[in-house]
Amino acid sequence: MKPDFKFLIAHPAHFIALGFGTGLVPKAPGTFGTMLAIPIYFACAAVGGNYLVAAMVTLLFILGVWASAKTSKALGIADHGSIVIDEIVAFLLVMAFVPSGPSTHLWMVTAFVAFRVFDITKPWPIGVADRSIKGGFGVMFDDLLAALLSIVFLLTIRAISMGSPA
Repeated sequence: MKPDFKFLIAHPAHFIALGFGTGLVPKAPGTFGTMLAIPIYFACAAVGGNYLVAAMVTLLFILGVWASAKTSKALGIADHGSIVIDEIVAFLLVMAFVPSGPSTHLWMVTAFVAFRVFDITKPWPIGVADRSIKGGFGVMFDDLLAALLSIVFLLTIRAISMGSPA
């Protein structure tokens, strides 16, 4: 089944799981879901800083587990490509680690590309989690691992670019 607007609004779980509509994009819905995390991050950071970002990640992760399970069941596919709440939540977390300053946009692009590469290629341990952890938690968890690898990548690149102290 290919979800449409009628499916999107049929249940709150579908609306959440399909990334508030971004999962309906015909090509690369995961990329569009990832992009949606950027304005959500800036809105949360502007209102409540990284505390609100952390609260939003936690809330959306919990809602995502529920919504992904319900929507996967309705679609008949365990992790349908239109389910993008996992990308939104995971990249929202990554955004909290993007360095601020004059190079913020470059860091954001680097973070975005790193996250998409890890999410799509699923290197260890992401691939193991993707294959072995099922249900709504499994849908969300492998992207959380992609976020963590992206954060490690960002922090490593930042440390290298700053040079080591003498």
